[in-house]
Amino acid sequence: MNDAASQNSNQTALYSWHQQQGARMVDFAGWQMPIQYSSIVDEHQATRQSVTIFDVSHMGRLRFNGDGAGALLDRLLTRSVSDMQVGQVRYSLMCNHEGGILDDVLVYHLETPSGTRYFLLVVNASNREKIVQWIEAQWPDQAAVELCDRTLETSMLAIQGPNAIATVEPLVSINVSEMKYFRTKVTNQMNKPCIVSRTGYTGEDGVELIIRQGQTEHVLQNILAAGRQFNISPAGLGARDTLRLESAMPLYGHELNEEINPLEAGLAFAVSWQDQAGNEREFIGRDALAEIKDSGLQRQRVGLKMDGRRPARDGYTVLADGESVGIVTSGTFSPTLQKPIAMAYVSAELAEPGKQVDVDVRGTLIPATICPLPFYKRTS
Repeated sequence: MNDAASQNSNQTALYSWHQQQGARMVDFAGWQMPIQYSSIVDEHQATRQSVTIFDVSHMGRLRFNGDGAGALLDRLLTRSVSDMQVGQVRYSLMCNHEGGILDDVLVYHLETPSGTRYFLLVVNASNREKIVQWIEAQWPDQAAVELCDRTLETSMLAIQGPNAIATVEPLVSINVSEMKYFRTKVTNQMNKPCIVSRTGYTGEDGVELIIRQGQTEHVLQNILAAGRQFNISPAGLGARDTLRLESAMPLYGHELNEEINPLEAGLAFAVSWQDQAGNEREFIGRDALAEIKDSGLQRQRVGLKMDGRRPARDGYTVLADGESVGIVTSGTFSPTLQKPIAMAYVSAELAEPGKQVDVDVRGTLIPATICPLPFYKRTS
């Protein structure tokens, strides 16, 4: 990247550290981010087999304070928020009025040491400004809610892999191994305030830490020291992408966009039609999604295992009997399975495991088999 483009990008608190480690830096959603340090495959395997650390500070972090925060998020998100317990994290979606996905998010319900409760929304970097504008446009009572964009004043680190918990646990003031998945807590890391959540985007066990921006490198060095016994290493966005693809986690701009709805994306679990009392929930996009549900899906997200070793890429055409029946949204050569895999949207009548299709890979038709998702699931 040229210097002018670099100057127009945000830099995380670890930008200089990434450069010192020899990372290949790229512009990603307006941020200078490490795509890889050694090789994508090595970093992928290190995550699957031991532990790695990812700088994911480019992700948006939006804090909602006030008595009306839960009601506002309940209206904005496809999944119920007002019944969340303190310390709970939920995966959800934000849709437009037509049911198209504006973003997929994690919503945290947190409590400060002084007892103040609030919600935190983690959004995709590429969508942060769009989502803030959307929220402000839908805001019924601004006096009841305070929205604080905490992205630039905080950092976010993901420690992932079978040895992630053993690495982090000695450093924080809580027993992380006893935390359930999708749980979170405001705590301390060596007397530095931080938010710990048992979440990740790799298909492995692990945690994500949200910390103050000025304390990032200090916390990083503590994590690296604690993980030295497991040969902890940094990993970049390249490995993060192959890891999430093997685990069939959708990526905004590929499996998700404003023309794709949660039901065809296979994310019906993230749509709460009723509240805890059994009453119908009202949220933006509900009527459109109910109509789609009643009329039936036209297409569905599926997995593809391809013959040979040539991977499919985003935008490649899926064919059956020579006719176009879908499109690839993500593809790679899987380091874990040692074969090309892809996710695609295909006509609903073809979305059955075992169906045979072809993928047009630069003019060559490569046979592929539709398979269940995920491609990879950890055993413990």
